Order: sequence, then C-alpha cells, then structure tokens
Amino acid sequence: MLRILHSLPRTHKLLLLPVATMVTVLGAQKLITTYHDLNQPQTPLESVLVPLPSDSAPGVPSLRQERTPVAEAIDRASRALDATREHIPLSELTATEIVDLDVIPSAEASMASDAASHDAHPRVALSDSPLDDGALHMAIVLGTITSGMLNVDDSVEIADATSYEDYGVELYEDDVSFLELELAAEEPFVPEWETHIVEPGETFAVLAQNELGLGYSEVLALLDDLPDPRMLTHWRAGHSFDYQLDETGRLLALRMMKNTREGVLLERDSDQFAITAIERQGEPVQRLYAGSVTGSFARSAQATGLSSSSVTELTRILQKKLDFRRDSRRGDQFQVLVESDMIDGETLDSRVLAVKYDGERMDLTVVRNTTDDNFYTPEGSSLDPAFARRPFEGNYRLSSNFNPRRLHPVTGRVSPHNGTDFAMPIGTPITAPANGRVERVGNHHAAGRYIVVRHDNGYRTRYLHLSQPLVSQGERVTMGERIALSGNTGRSTGPHLHYEVIVNNTPVNAMTVELPENTSLSGDTLIAFQRQAEPMLAALESGETGTISVANYERDNDSDESLQ
Repeated sequence: MLRILHSLPRTHKLLLLPVATMVTVLGAQKLITTYHDLNQPQTPLESVLVPLPSDSAPGVPSLRQERTPVAEAIDRASRALDATREHIPLSELTATEIVDLDVIPSAEASMASDAASHDAHPRVALSDSPLDDGALHMAIVLGTITSGMLNVDDSVEIADATSYEDYGVELYEDDVSFLELELAAEEPFVPEWETHIVEPGETFAVLAQNELGLGYSEVLALLDDLPDPRMLTHWRAGHSFDYQLDETGRLLALRMMKNTREGVLLERDSDQFAITAIERQGEPVQRLYAGSVTGSFARSAQATGLSSSSVTELTRILQKKLDFRRDSRRGDQFQVLVESDMIDGETLDSRVLAVKYDGERMDLTVVRNTTDDNFYTPEGSSLDPAFARRPFEGNYRLSSNFNPRRLHPVTGRVSPHNGTDFAMPIGTPITAPANGRVERVGNHHAAGRYIVVRHDNGYRTRYLHLSQPLVSQGERVTMGERIALSGNTGRSTGPHLHYEVIVNNTPVNAMTVELPENTSLSGDTLIAFQRQAEPMLAALESGETGTISVANYERDNDSDESLQ
C-alpha cells in the first residue's frame, strides 16, 4: 500500500488519506466481506460488524447508521462519490470531503490476486464480481469512518496535538522537503562577510568588475572618494580585505585595514559609498626592561629588548641630563618602564612611562606626567628648567648684536657674528643660565679663554674672551652658579663677554630665541603627579622585568596605606 501511495502525485496523496487509512487498517478483502454480509436478506444493520484480527481489543462499536458520526460519514462519502459522477466545484467541498479514487482499480486487482492465491474468503468471487457503485460507496464510507469519525465526542475538550516522531516515510519524490523550500523562500536575505586574499598581479579595478559587480565608472568614483586610494591601487600579494555582496551580486560593503590599527569601511548608500575610518583601540600593556651599560648606551638599551623607537625616546629623555659620551660608564644600571597597545598579539605605539638610571657619575629618575606628557623627577622638577636670558647679574651695555650676515670692516667679506657682545669690566662674574654640565674648557688664539656648557634641555652655551674659568670640564653646574670671570683675551677690541646660544648645532640670537620657562610642579598639581607616579616608581624599584601591571602596584600601595 505504501508503494502505491508513494508512486502517486502529491495532490493524489493528500486527497486519498481517508481511503488509504481504511485499506491499510482493515484490508481490502475484509471491506468487501462486510459489504457482502450487509446484502444478505434478513440481516439487521446493527449486527454487521467489521471483521478484525483475533488479537484486537474488544469493544469495537457496530456500524449503526443512527449514530450521528456514521451518518455524517455516509453523507460526506455520498458527496464525494457524487463528485466522481458529476461536476461539483471544489470550493463547495471541505478538505475531508475531497478524495481521489484512482487507486481503487489497482487495489481491486491486488485483492483479486490475493483471493485467488489464498482463497481466504471463498464466499466472494472477486474475479467474477467486480466492485459496483455500491461497493465503491461502501468503501468510501468505511474509509471515512476509520479516519476518525467514530472517535469524535463533542463533550470532550481536545487538547492541542503535535507529533515528535519520524515515521521514516518519504512522502515526496527525490527526498525533497517542500516545507523547507517554502520556509527558505520566505526568509529575508542576510549578506555574509567574505574574505579575499590578493593574488600576484591582481588589480582592484579588474577584481571589482569581475567579482564585486561594479562598473568601471563606479570603480573610478570609489577611488576618487577614498582619502588614501593607494590602499586599493598599491596593494601587495597576500594582503586581504573583507566584503559583502547583495542578492544581485553587487558590492554592498568593503572593509580593508591599512595596518593593524587603521583601516577604512565602505558601505553602499544608494548609488554611492559612505566611507568611514576604522581605528582599533588596543589594550594597554606595561613591560619593564632592565640592563647595564656595556658599550654605547643605545646598543646596551637595545640589547634589553627595547624597540628602536623606544631607544630613541629614551635617549632623548636622558640626554637632557646625561652626556652619554662623557658621563656614562661601563656597569651603570638602568630600568625602563614602557607601555604599548596590544592588538592581535602585536605591540603598537610604545611609549616610555618611567626611567631610572643608576650611574657612577649621575643618578636620575624621571616619570611621565599624563597631564602634560612631560617628564619630571619624583620631586616634581622638570627636565626642562627655566633658562635665563642673560648669563650674569646686573645690567651691562649690549655692544654688538647677533648678525649672521655681518661684513668684515677690513676685508668686506661676510663674517658672521654668531653671538651677542656685552661690554663689561674685566673680572665680572659669569653665571650658568640653566642647569647643565661643562662640556669643554679651553684656550683659542682668537676666542681667548672659553667655556662650553651643555644644558639639560639640550641647548649649549659658549663664553669667549674670559679672564679665568671657574669650573672644570665634566663638572655639573646649576642655574645661577658662577662659572667664569669676564676678560679681554684673544682677538678682542676691549673688555667684553661674547655669549652664544646653540640649538640643534645652530647658533641662534640669545636675545630673541624662545627659552624654556620654569615648569616645575607645585601645589595640588605636584600632589596629583606624585600620586600618579607611585605605582610606576614601585615597578621600577621591584626590578621584575617582563610584562607587569602598574594597576597591581597601585592596589598594593592602597592596601599598605589602609594598614597604617
């Protein structure tokens, strides 16, 4: 029976359910036997029972026509049979009244074959007595009844029904689920991100037309709108980008990273693309590096694992106080606390947070202040202290200005005057305009006795025509300290001081150049800085190299304070 049902079209399967249920449960031969017994004379209607197997449960009701469910079943069967004889619009029938009787002839032939071979019911000769209209009518009635009409009870409330079992019956050919297809057709289109890896010789213009559904004019317009079109025109094999296509295969969105941190997102907006910059925020990670000077300071610092950019920043910080060529010694110790942004396992934008240098000739500890991004000592002193405009006390006449294009009075040639001359008596005290270290003390036939001082902010100053130096080479000096006495030595036309300020190895006008002001911290600003510097100073003192958490040192300090 299942083979017959499986071979029918879908519409026939849906129409045939009542008859298929009846034939499967009762068997075609028992149906005809019931019909034969019903036509015997003097047979009361209520005595006609449906034959069932011997192991069936008792209590099967008789087919009494006066019972309402049976009457309804006969009425529905009659209407269905009338539909085979004359035209009845389907709109006038309910779903349970529509049946397909094409299977009856095949079922009748199958029953005749079974009866001839087994001769189970010799009272009916199927080959000689084909089913007439009455038999067909009876078959439809019993099929309708066995489909559940006898179980209807209007007095019983029927709960919601469902099924969780897979009966293993393939109801459709080729194992196609029309329900899944219908559901899939109703689902909205959701674009998915795909990744394209650039191959050697591949260009965006060709790829966009072949794979992304863009026209040549659209590609040109897109490149014109990009802030950096080189991202798409100068890519290399192995680079990748992500993209989305719409239902028609046209580019919907494109995402490309210029580097680990920066990228661009293109999103279709009508006939144009909206462009949004991408900037990924990394997780800040702190790491402590420690080492000792074994040769040049830069190489010693790089040997600890510091990046080239961190070494450059570290050198720039320390050289304001430390002359590496003269002040650094083999065996000097240093610790450097560096913070970097971590993105996908890559460290980016490293920046020095704190430095501690323990040397034979100088000790220095500085911490970055996040408020102004400058470095200060733990006491709040700046690495860029105030710089005095004049290197002496009192007022003295300016006898010759700074003039890089001055003409020599005898030769007529350009003879630059790279300093400022102050007329003053011999022996006038000369003071250091800022903190620094004496770089050179010497004597020259034209400059006479002279001194060169390198200051903590990187500036250098020179003092010529002196009568007597008061400091030695390599000595540390502080702002306002006496370093020499003025004089009239060398090639000079009278007692005076020749004073020069040199910035980035270039002489500048000492009277007009912008000089650092006093930026040391004080008051509430100093208290806030020292509070911020505590965990970083604790990390330097710990000497625990490698990745650390400054926040942990801050929590430890808070715990210590709570115990006091």
